[in-house]
This record gives sequence, structure tokens and C-alpha cells, in this order.
Amino acid sequence: MSSYRIALLPGDGIGPEVMDATRLVLDRMVRDISGLDLTFTSHRAGAGLYRETGETLPPAVLEDCLAADAVLLSAIGLPDVRQPDGTEVQPLMMVGLRRALNLHSAIRPVKLYPGAPCALKNEGSGIDFVIIRENLEGLFASFGGGSRVGNEVVTDTLVITRKGTTQVADVAFRLAQRRIGRPSDGRQMVTCVDKANIFQSMAFFREVYFDVAKSYPEIGTEAVYVDAMSLYMVQNPWDFDVLVMENQFGDILSDLGAGLVGGLGLGPSAEIGEEHGLFQPSHGTAPQIAGKNIANPMATILSAAMMLDWLGDRNNDSVCIDAAVTLENAVAKIIADGRIRTPDIGGSSSTTEVANAIADALGA
Repeated sequence: MSSYRIALLPGDGIGPEVMDATRLVLDRMVRDISGLDLTFTSHRAGAGLYRETGETLPPAVLEDCLAADAVLLSAIGLPDVRQPDGTEVQPLMMVGLRRALNLHSAIRPVKLYPGAPCALKNEGSGIDFVIIRENLEGLFASFGGGSRVGNEVVTDTLVITRKGTTQVADVAFRLAQRRIGRPSDGRQMVTCVDKANIFQSMAFFREVYFDVAKSYPEIGTEAVYVDAMSLYMVQNPWDFDVLVMENQFGDILSDLGAGLVGGLGLGPSAEIGEEHGLFQPSHGTAPQIAGKNIANPMATILSAAMMLDWLGDRNNDSVCIDAAVTLENAVAKIIADGRIRTPDIGGSSSTTEVANAIADALGA
């Protein structure tokens, strides 16, 4: 039996509420699933801490994140807490964490669970694809850099490297191997999303993607321009399995994907590297509803399921892998049942009620 220590970062706004809800569910799993051994350490970090101390991520907290087996973060940042230059502090912490943990690939599932609200009138064959976002390069490589000349000229540089693109493409193909394929026909497929018709950097991204694809001959390949993909995701999302793309493109399209399948309250994510993994919901801190116990905890709980799957796959631990499936199935049961859901997806239940329902569904 393997033991795992998880570093928790409850963050700001609704973050502590959805983290408490997730802990309620995880604690029930540890109690009831034989062989599942998780321990937790919780740390303050984010905008609220910055307002008090001038630090978003103290060195001791970062050290514990590096030492932990995984990091679970709920949400950080507050619109009114800003650095002296006027920018929010959230990117300072998130980009710092990604760089320190070397989290080169962000995984954002777009899955329509039965019973969840869908933005499309026709759900076709169902929606179940994953966006793999390169996490350290692309346009985000200019964070903390860029160039400004007076009040007239500002530039940011988009960076694509062979190493970074190889890493994220390899993650995409390995994930496709574990999936059952696109909903329309079951074919396993990795789609490269780029703007290779205009930019040399994107043409290079596509070139490296096809180089990596040679090692996975059983997985289908295709390349689609990002503007066209924004159309296809709305018109026929069931035709896609795994999409891999540059950082900024992934940031935008993953929110579009979440909008198709019930919103960010149902949008989990994983950020992984060679040694570390960080798991968090795709949503923000929603300070306007903080403290009201009405925030949707499902994105954080589903992120915890992704964490269990990553730990299981990384450590060849079938208990963790099975626990991940059990947790996702419990969330799916509550969504399908429809009686207990938070206001963002058409209900009136509290955060705590949803968490208790999911915990009860674990053994159902």
C-alpha cells in the first residue's frame, strides 16, 4: 500500500469553501476504501495573504509543494488585490508555481455528463474531449518579461521550443492511448491546434507534433487552425478526442469548452510535469458569492479525481486508479439525479449539500 501526502492550497474567495467540500469527500474515501492512504497539509497562499504580508507564495509553502506527492489548489486571486504596477497577483503565484514545479502540460477535460446543462441544442454523439495546453511557453513565456518603450510601444514574445512541444505532444498521445476515442466513432485521435498558416512558431509546433506522432502509429492525427477549431468545437464537438495546443490558445479554448458542458463549475484541470502534479478547478475565486455556501464544488472534486488517477498511473497503484473512477462516477450520479445541484447549474443546493451527496454516492 502506498501513502501519499497532498499539499492543499485553499486560496481566496470561494476557494476555502470548495476545498472544505472536497476534503469532506476525500476523507470519506480514505475512511471507506481499503488501501487508500492520503494525508494532507494545508497552507495559506494567494491574494488574501499578499494583502496582509506582501507575499503570495511564501518560500516554506513552495518547499512543501515541492516535497508533496501532489498539490491540490482550489482558487486564488482577488480583483481588488493588485501589485504596484496595477496587475493582479494571481498570475504571479500561478506562473511561479508552474515554473517551480516544471508543470509543462495542462490537461483540461471537456465532458458532458448526463443531466448537466448543455449550451448546444443538439448534443450529437455526446461531448467528451480533452484539451492539452502547453503550460510554460507560448505567449505566457513573456510573463515577467516583455518590452515597453514609453507610452507608445509594448511587445510580448511568443516562444516555442522543441523540448516543450515534444513534452506536451507526448502527454497528449499517451493520454489518447488510455481513452476510448472520440464519441462520434470511437477512434483514438490527437488533433494539433495551431496557426501554422501565418506564424513560423506555429508551423514549428505542428512540425514537432508530427515528429512525436511517429512514435504512436496507432493514434490518428490531424491539424486544425485555431480559428476553425473555435467553430468546430461548437458545431461538432463529438468529433474530437484529444486536442494539443500552445499555451494561450489552450487558455481560451478550454473556457469555451467548459461553456459547452455546464460551465466552469464542472471544469477540472491537471497541470503535470516529469516529477510534480498540481490539480485545480478551471474557475476563479468568484468573490461575489464567497461565504454564501453556494459555490459549485464539483470542479474541485473532479480535479481531485484527476489527482488520484495521476498518482495511480505514476505509481502503478490500482487502488488510486480505481478510487479516481469511483469519485468521478459519484459526481456523475449526482449530476444525473438532478435533485442536488448548486445555482450555477440550475439548482438551489448548498456547497455542503452537494459534497455530502457525492460522499454518500461513493458507495452507492
